[in-house]
Parts: sequence; C-alpha cells; structure tokens
Amino acid sequence: MKKTSAKKAPAIQYTIIPKNLAGHLFDVTVTVAAPADDGQVFALPAWIPGSYMIREFARNIVQIQAESNGKPVALTKVDKHTWRAAPVSGALTLQYEVYAWDLSVRAAHLDQSHGFFNGTSVFLRVLGQEELSHEVDIQRPRDPAAETWRVATAMAELGAKRYGFGTYVAANYDELIDHPVEMGDFALGTFKAHGIPHDIVITGRVPNLDMGRLQADLKTLCETQIAFFEPRTKRAPIDRYVFLTMAVGDGYGGLEHRASTALVCNRNDLPSTSAPKFSEPGDGYVKFLGLCSHEYFHTWNVKRIKPAAFAPYDLQAETYTPLLWLFEGFTSYYDDLLLLRSGLISEAVYLKLLGKSIGGVLRGSGRTKQSVADSSFDAWSKYYRQDENAPNAIVSYYGKGSLIALAFDLTIRAKTEGKKSLDDIMVALWQRFGHDFYPTVGRGVTEAEVEALFDEVSGLKLKPLFERYVRGTEDLPLAKLYAPFGIKLADERKNVKPSFDVSIGREGADCKLSQVHEDGAAHRAGLSAGDLLVAVDGLRVAGNPCNLDGLLSRFKVGDTVTVHAFRRDELMTFDLVLQGDRVPGITLAAPDKKLKGLTRPSAAR
Repeated sequence: MKKTSAKKAPAIQYTIIPKNLAGHLFDVTVTVAAPADDGQVFALPAWIPGSYMIREFARNIVQIQAESNGKPVALTKVDKHTWRAAPVSGALTLQYEVYAWDLSVRAAHLDQSHGFFNGTSVFLRVLGQEELSHEVDIQRPRDPAAETWRVATAMAELGAKRYGFGTYVAANYDELIDHPVEMGDFALGTFKAHGIPHDIVITGRVPNLDMGRLQADLKTLCETQIAFFEPRTKRAPIDRYVFLTMAVGDGYGGLEHRASTALVCNRNDLPSTSAPKFSEPGDGYVKFLGLCSHEYFHTWNVKRIKPAAFAPYDLQAETYTPLLWLFEGFTSYYDDLLLLRSGLISEAVYLKLLGKSIGGVLRGSGRTKQSVADSSFDAWSKYYRQDENAPNAIVSYYGKGSLIALAFDLTIRAKTEGKKSLDDIMVALWQRFGHDFYPTVGRGVTEAEVEALFDEVSGLKLKPLFERYVRGTEDLPLAKLYAPFGIKLADERKNVKPSFDVSIGREGADCKLSQVHEDGAAHRAGLSAGDLLVAVDGLRVAGNPCNLDGLLSRFKVGDTVTVHAFRRDELMTFDLVLQGDRVPGITLAAPDKKLKGLTRPSAAR
C-alpha cells in the first residue's frame, strides 16, 4: 500500500508596504488560504509582551476591507480590536492601513528617515490558525527618500537576502510578533559571540560613531552572558541576534525579544571616535551598555524562562503575574553586575551604580505600602500608569527587585561559605524551565516552584526572605548582609541643604511641581503636584533649569519662607519650613579584593 503524507497547510501570508512616509502609513494585507467555514475572525493584540499596559494598537488602523475571488467581503466589528469576515469559498484577503507615529520601542514609526514596526502593531492575528507558518513580504517604499534603505530583523529570510527587502518567515504567529523590523539608512556593525552572529544596527544621525569599540564591548558582554547560563558548552539559545537601536536627541528605553532587542538611546551616549583611545567609558556610554546588558539578559530571563501566566500569552487582555520582580528585578541586578564581570566597568563605577540604585528605592515612601509581588501583579494599572503620586504609593519591581536579588545573593554566599550563589539558581531556572522552551511553547514557572527551587538549589530555608521582602514591605538590611564580606554601606546625606522635597518639571517658562513627596516640606506646607511656582520670599522662580535650588541656597534648614504658586488660575500663598535634603546618599566601600571575590561565580560553578 502506498504511503501518503499529510498535506502541509498553506502559510498565512502578509505584505507590508511603507506606503506614505509623510503621512506615516503602512499598507498591510493578510491572505488566508483556508478561512474558517463560519467566517474568519481577525484580531490585533491589545498589548505587546514586555510592556505591561493595554495599548489598544487597533486604534491605529485607519481603514480596513476584505475581498475574496475579486469580490468585496463584509467585515463585522466584534470589539475594539476584532473583526469577523463573512463566510467565503476560497482564499480571503484583508487590506488595511496602519498609522505609525509612535517613536518608541513598543509600537510602529514611519517617516522619511526610517521605518520601524513591532508585529503586534501591524499584523492581524488569524484566530484558530496561529500555529501555521507566517510569511511576510516587506516591500521597499516607492518614495525616492527610501531608495537606499535596508532592512534589519532577526526574522528568518525566505526569499529575501540579508538586510534586503523581500520575503521573511516565522514558524507561527507568536514568533512573527517577536521579531521587530527596522528599515532605513542605518549604521551596521557585526561580531560573533561564541560563534553566534550578532548585528548592531544604529538608526539616526550619530557623528563619529565608534562602531569598532561598540562591537568589541558588546562581544565581550554577550560572551560573558552566554557563559553565565552555559558555563560548559557556551551555547547560546539563538542562531543570530540583532541590537536594533534608534539614536535620538533625548531618549532611553528597550524592549526584549527572543533573538533581538529594540532600543532607543541618546546619541551622545554612544561611543565616539573623537574620544581618547582606551579611555574609561563615560556615564552615558555606561548607561547604554547597561541597557544592552539588561535586554540581552532577557534572552534567557523572561523570553524563555517565563512566568506560567505568559506561557502562552493572552494578547487581548491583561495577563497577571506576581513574578515580575524576578524577571525584571533580577535582570536589573545582573545587568550592571555582568558589566563588571566582563571588565567593561570598574569596581568603583559598579559601586556607584549600586549606591544609586539603593538610594532610588529608599527615596519613595511607596515602598512601605506595596510589596514587589503586588507591584508585579498591579503593573497593568499602577506601575505602567504612574501619576504624580507614584513615589508615595508604589514600589518599583525593577528597583527593589534588583535589591532583593542582591540580598538573596549575599545571603546564599554567606550561609554556604561561597559554595553557592544566586547564579546557581538562575542557571537551574534556565535548565528546568527555559532551555527547551522553543521551538514549541514550553511551560512557565509558578510562584510556588520558584520558591521551592530557591531552597533546593541553595540548600537553605529562604521562606523568611520571601515573606518579609517579596510579599512584605520591609526594607532590605543590605548593610548587615554586606558586613560578613567586609563591605561597608552608609547613607552619607548631610541634611544641610535646604529642600522643598519635590520633583520639578516645566510648563512653558514656569517651574511646575511634578511630584510632592509624602511628609516633605512642600507637602506639609500644603503645596500639591501641578502647582506652578511663582516666587520664594518675593524672588521669582523660573528658568531652564529651574533656579529653585539657587534661591534656597540663601537659606538654611529650619527657615520659613513664603511661597507663591498658581493652582489652576488661582494665586495661592504658603508658609513653608525648609527641611534638609532627604535624598539618600548611599555609598559602598570595598577593601581590596573583597568585591572581586563577592561578585564572581560561586565555587560550585
């Protein structure tokens, strides 16, 4: 009897054209060879993984229509991001326009200088057929401004050549939306990290960009991280990786993907050929390297080691997890630590960065009211929707989460006499929950499994730390935890600088109170966020930057000053007692060789 093989289902096929650069419009079509018999349903994701906020990307669809066999097909709007096509016989094609004017890592942007998109912003999901192969024909814009454009993406080429327009392919919809695309005249650097090709793509004007240094430094960083998770094999979970970077005058941010990252940075933070050779990296470049380190670490921690709630993602509604402190906070701990281990920053720079992180957490009183587990769960409604009261009401699962990682690391190292560390727990998470996550969607980790694994790998009983610092709101006893290692942590704020204890923004030429910290001088006097400062003791408050600190330098702590401010259109007067600056001034001092021994991998590795 002759054997017959199962017929492979036709791929879902997309075409995307940067149609109107000045109008910021992408033209997109999606063709379904075998639509559902009762009418095919399409939906655009409501959020993008890694950014926990409902963004309703479908609002940017300007117009949409359907056809089959050359004839129009009725479309019914089901909800704000879902459409149902009438039943048809034969292939079904939807054509729609997407407005793209969001210069961020989360959505899509198009003009005469470049094009960028995440799949969540432009590719309608074909419900019920997400596991089929998805092909994308990325076409060159017809605008003369784009004649020399190239394409950068980690998506696999099908008919396209590397960096060229043409057809690309993803195994399924989940993979399709995990490969952002950049188009334009970009600077390109390449290197291999433990044999894996990596690209650095820089869009935007960056005079005298030192691509050579960037390639060398990122190679060192990436090899350090690959070896962190696979110390024996040094095998990365990717075949290729792309750093997609948009350089602007003032910007900062990143979003992780399974084989790439989308970054926005200040062009002045990138290395310059005009800098002295072999010079120490400046603050801006360290900031950029830290961003790259953070997003690259996510290749393992959150893109493959995932919370159970994210395996798979529900892209149409909020997906809650109390574990973001582990996935974002621990990544924030390791991003700077691995810069140190890779030799890209000095111990002095690392300690300065760590002190700043500790001070940032201690600055807000919200840390005494919300745990990092609750902050993780409430990311959708609180952390990603911060308002003027945020420092007084919430805690950052990034910031405090990184300090929790530090506390676990110090505790484990101290109690096991250096035989174990947090590294061992991260590697165990990788081996059990992340290593085989793709190509099929694997299983995420639950809160109970996380806690059990910490105890198992360390050989300790760590529940009290989870209760007090993860599910509780206690401040971490970092000075005490550092003491066994001979490292001194101190708060050296002088409390002699008079302060309003506020954050200052601008509204035109006026200085605006953007945040008023709880129980600070301004709060006690009755000032509120949004108030426009007019004068202190009859002297005008204005300027860019605001001259408030200069005015207060004529006074001392405990003095009472008269403050005039506008609230809405009403002039109000306040008597304010100046207090000492309450911003923490955290410093860490490490004797020779103490820090090196503490930050290296444990003896077990």
